[in-house]
Amino acid sequence: MKKFLVHIAVILTVLMSSTVQAQDNDKILNRPYADMKRVHYGFSVGFQNQSLWLTHNGYTTESGESWFADVTDLQPGFCVNMLGDLRLGQHFNLRVSPGMYFGSRTVTFRETVSGNIEKQNIKNSSVVVPVDLKVSALRYHNLRPYVTAGVMASFDVSKKKDGELLQLSNTDFFATVGLGLDVYVPFFKFIPEVKFCFGLKNLLKKDRPDLAEDPDKLKYTNSLDKAVSNMVVFTFYFE
Repeated sequence: MKKFLVHIAVILTVLMSSTVQAQDNDKILNRPYADMKRVHYGFSVGFQNQSLWLTHNGYTTESGESWFADVTDLQPGFCVNMLGDLRLGQHFNLRVSPGMYFGSRTVTFRETVSGNIEKQNIKNSSVVVPVDLKVSALRYHNLRPYVTAGVMASFDVSKKKDGELLQLSNTDFFATVGLGLDVYVPFFKFIPEVKFCFGLKNLLKKDRPDLAEDPDKLKYTNSLDKAVSNMVVFTFYFE
């Protein structure tokens, strides 16, 4: 996660610094009335990194096993969204951007005494509905920075397999905060944005009837109290 955040920070820094330098001597105001539209539309593509905050409870099996879980092998996933933007005022916009997120997380269980390891790759294909309040600064030449705050609903439509070490709920809800930069080019707005998504729901399914024939696997679920999702999303909007 730290390496992913560092890469995002470097990309944003280079993009913003190079764009500001170019705009200092640019006297041409691209799309001067773009922000006056009551409603406008767009789309976005990007990538995101998903993780889980796991809460352990110190569970020990009858044979003395104690398992500790962590999320490893994070792999950036792909996302694509449509965008609807409603102008509320000079500095405020309400944005709805339904789309699809594709990603995966690998959970590694390690037994504290023997060091035995079990892994599970949790893939998802989620329909997401983010709703954000966008608060923009004053425009400077062809640049306009902004921040966002909002909520997002997520519905995993991928098929779940019985017998997995962990099972997670198909629905999730997030609180989100983000920042971005409107870059006005001659024919559209190009907008890089980074958003942090914090899960509000415990996704862990404790009731596992699918393990009735293999009850030993319950030790992995029983070792945890909570599994809460979190994401970092880096997106390029075109409006």
